[in-house]
Amino acid sequence: MRRIKTPHKWHSIFWELIQTKNMVNCLTCLLGADVRLHGSKLNLKSAHDGSAVEWHQDWAFYPHSNDHVLAVGLMLDDMTMDNGPLMLVPGSHRVEKVWDHHQDGHFCGAISPSLNQDLDFDSAVPCIGKAGDCSFHHVRLVHGSAQNVSKDSRRLMLYECAAADAWPYFRFSDLEEFNSRMIAGRPTVEPRATNVPVRMPFPPAKKQGSIYESQTMLTDRFFK
Repeated sequence: MRRIKTPHKWHSIFWELIQTKNMVNCLTCLLGADVRLHGSKLNLKSAHDGSAVEWHQDWAFYPHSNDHVLAVGLMLDDMTMDNGPLMLVPGSHRVEKVWDHHQDGHFCGAISPSLNQDLDFDSAVPCIGKAGDCSFHHVRLVHGSAQNVSKDSRRLMLYECAAADAWPYFRFSDLEEFNSRMIAGRPTVEPRATNVPVRMPFPPAKKQGSIYESQTMLTDRFFK
């Protein structure tokens, strides 16, 4: 098993974690008083062979009306250089660009390293820490992670959070459920639209289900 989708729906502890006082304080400082949970996932990298995740921007998967959107990474295990830590390309979120995440005309959820030489992957910084530590990264920050080659498993709980006035461009159908994901403040039916770069993830990936499946279509892989 590589991922559990929307764990906040399956056990209350995952919903309670994102609503703790310290977490809410951090989120409101970064996103404003009104914050909504966009989604959650628990990534599991088993010992010795936990899967790599190729370079990508979260923004390529779920563009919104504005980019007050980020991801929180809560380390459930120590994250070391050997167990496939999150790797972040510093400053890539400041470039007002969505790099191409397509292969052979279809979305694949990954950036080709040879076709995007304006990205300095060698400058990537590892996000290492102890269990219980958190990271926060902007939705356009380029990131990925290598295979887990250690003897220890590595679990990372990820929350996708957005300002309440950042509305997703697609995959929205239930306003009541949408509003039930408010972490702080109040919901709104007045999206704030700003001039942000958007590249829609269409035509959809030939292999659906998860980022792991979609990225198998990439022929030019960085993490071997």
